Amino acid sequence: MTGPKPGQASVYETDEPVLYERRGAVALISLNRPRYANAQNAQLTYALDAAFARAGADDAVGAIILRGEGKHFCSGHDISSPGDDSDVRRDDRRSLWWDHSTKPGAEFLYAREQEVYLGMCRRWRDLPKPTLAAVQGACIAGGLMLAWVCDLIVASDDAYFVDPVLRMGVPGVEYFAHAFEMHPRIAREFLFMGEPIDARRAYQLGMVNRVTASEDLDAVALSMATRIAQAPRLAAALAKLAFNHLEDLSGKRSGMDAVFHMHHLAHAHNQLSGGKPFQERPNAAPTAAGLKPG
Repeated sequence: MTGPKPGQASVYETDEPVLYERRGAVALISLNRPRYANAQNAQLTYALDAAFARAGADDAVGAIILRGEGKHFCSGHDISSPGDDSDVRRDDRRSLWWDHSTKPGAEFLYAREQEVYLGMCRRWRDLPKPTLAAVQGACIAGGLMLAWVCDLIVASDDAYFVDPVLRMGVPGVEYFAHAFEMHPRIAREFLFMGEPIDARRAYQLGMVNRVTASEDLDAVALSMATRIAQAPRLAAALAKLAFNHLEDLSGKRSGMDAVFHMHHLAHAHNQLSGGKPFQERPNAAPTAAGLKPG
């Protein structure tokens, strides 16, 4: 895959990068860029934000499933497909940060990622309804952020998780939750080595709640979400608030703020030393660009 050249318009392969469906009291939100392994461009990310807002506002919805169409859950940020729209102006921004597209130097990425990655992920984490990620195939880098903001994760037996971005010159993804998703010593190995861990290993580490056969993933996720949706709405919201609050008291939010700035120091260093915010190294673990379409 090769992304648009500078000044060239992005080419979207679909007008529906996110699908929305309700089954009983459960909203199913599906990433719908299977041709590019559900890589996150702005088109998909803003549509995902709208879908979460829709589920949150619907009183008939008691729980939410986040899933991916095709073979892979999510291959991370889109940095190489024809639909890479990282330099496109948005008039429907979800934060009070200004438009990034005309800004020079480090301000370009800082303003953009403050909104579409750190800001949106935090808002999705704070959605007061229980959320469940159903993960199959690849869950890479930015894909981790989508799974990690959910309250529960169910994985198929072919799923794998990897954050290879250290080899691209940045210290982990923008929503840096590694040490809260697994023991800090294991998290160091996960990030420093950049090697995939499979669903069984993720389950042993406590990052995944259940592992199931690939063909049963949607049914298991729906069964769990349907049961969760039966809980009284306010009680579930307050329980979720309690867990998030305890994590933040343990340093999750403040630590993430600090690492976000380290992340952008690395972007700036890479641009100064090589001209690109990411400096891909040989023998890196798989990224979105390394997955075959489909």
